[in-house]
Parts: sequence; C-alpha cells; structure tokens
Amino acid sequence: MSRVAVVTLAHGRHEHLAAQHRSLARGSRRPDRYVVVAMDDPSIEPTVRDGLRREVVAVPREPLGLPLAAARNAGVAHALAGGADTVVLLDVDCLAGPDLVAAYAAACATEPATVWSGVVTYLPEPPPGGYDLARLDALDDPHPARPDPGPGHALYGTDPDLFWSLSFAMAASAWGHAGGFCEDYVGYGGEDTDFGHAVVRSGLEHGVLGGARAYHQWHPVSRPPVEHLDDVLRNAALFHERWGRWPMEGWLAAFEERGLAAFRDGRWVATADPIRVQEAS
Repeated sequence: MSRVAVVTLAHGRHEHLAAQHRSLARGSRRPDRYVVVAMDDPSIEPTVRDGLRREVVAVPREPLGLPLAAARNAGVAHALAGGADTVVLLDVDCLAGPDLVAAYAAACATEPATVWSGVVTYLPEPPPGGYDLARLDALDDPHPARPDPGPGHALYGTDPDLFWSLSFAMAASAWGHAGGFCEDYVGYGGEDTDFGHAVVRSGLEHGVLGGARAYHQWHPVSRPPVEHLDDVLRNAALFHERWGRWPMEGWLAAFEERGLAAFRDGRWVATADPIRVQEAS
C-alpha cells in the first residue's frame, strides 16, 4: 500500500487547522503523515489529535510576504524525505471529506502521471459549535465554476488555468517530474496557475477526481482581494514574464474599476492605497 502524506500551509487560522486535523483523523483512510508548514507562526506546534500526529515544518516570512510557493515545496520535500509516495496538498481552510485521502491515494497509485484536483464546496458560516464533521456530505455543494465529475468518476485533460491549490494530489514521481512550485512567487496569487501550466509543459496531465471532496470553511473575504493588491500585481508581472500573458485578469480588471490599478506602458501598476480606499468606502 502506498504511503500518503497530507501537506497544509498555515499562518494563523488555528481553529480551521484544528478542524481540518479532526476531519483527517475521521477519514476512511488516515494519512500516514500529516505535515503542517507553519509560515512565520511559531505558535503552531506538533501535536496528536484523535490519534493522528501533526508534524510541523517552520518557514520564515520573506520581506515581500508569506512564501506560499516555497512553503509548499518545503512541506512536500519533508513528506517525501519521510517516505511518502503520494502527496496531498490541502488548504488550511479545507476540511477533508471522509474519502478524500483514500480517493487520492488510489488514483495516484493507478495513474501516477496525472495531477489530481479534488472538488471543493464553500461552506456557509458555521452554526454554534462548528460544523458537524459526521454530516459534511449533507453540505456538499461544489463551486459552480469548477468541474465536478461526481463521486466515483473522473475528468481528464482539464484546463490548467483552473488549477488551484486548495485540494490536489500527485505521486512522488509526478512531483519530481513537474519540479514543484516556482519560488519566485511570494505572497498571494499566480503561483497556482504557473504550477498548472508547468505540469502540462512537463508532459503530465491534469484530472479532476470526483471522490476527493473537500469543504472550505467560511471566513470573511474581500472581492477583489484588495489587501493583496501589491502581491497580485507583482506576481502577475512575473507570470507574464514567464508565460507571455496576464493571469488573474478578473482581479486585475476589478482593481482597475475601483481605481486601484491601471495598465500603463505594458504593465499593471498600483494607482491608490487599497487600505485608504477601504476605509473611505
């Protein structure tokens, strides 16, 4: 049987992390290793919850922000060094459905040249006492803009522009072939799409696995993510340099509509302080 590791990045969100830990412990197959990469957060420590041990890899903040891409690479390297041959990357806000680990493990074992994405439901605000982990399937309502083949089914050859790191898995051999995330990306935005295209360029295939279902815990968000304006503009420019086109076009257009950014002399530049704009609205 393959050895499966789940890797999660965390900076804060401690309650969400604890709930994810419990959800993994309840699964039909527990991961053999659970690795949390603590980005500039020394309060996250190794622990055991419901019989599942959490390992911690500490990664410092970089001057430009949290090193999401580098942190994913560090977490996967730690898992592979410990003997994992399948790695599941799960966002800290995501609860694992009961069969998520089992479905990913089976798919990566039988089709190791495919990078598998799962199906994600965005949950409403939790009731008092939190989400009932025994009844997550009753809340199943996948993101409408993402493909969902349904439990027991899979889609192949999916658009790399739709790749996101909320929930995905790959065999160790595929990770080595793709080369991991580009660590030039720092902060929020762009590194997912870059990785999706790097996967295709390396000769691997994208697929969506209907049985790997995750549930994104509610938290306040801003649309567009104005608090990440500088990150998005910087990472969009990097993506354009690497791939010859602009990513995150919806966000860039929304920033422009709000007077926060403009396209000048062939590049996107900030035109206002997003914090001041938020305070004035």
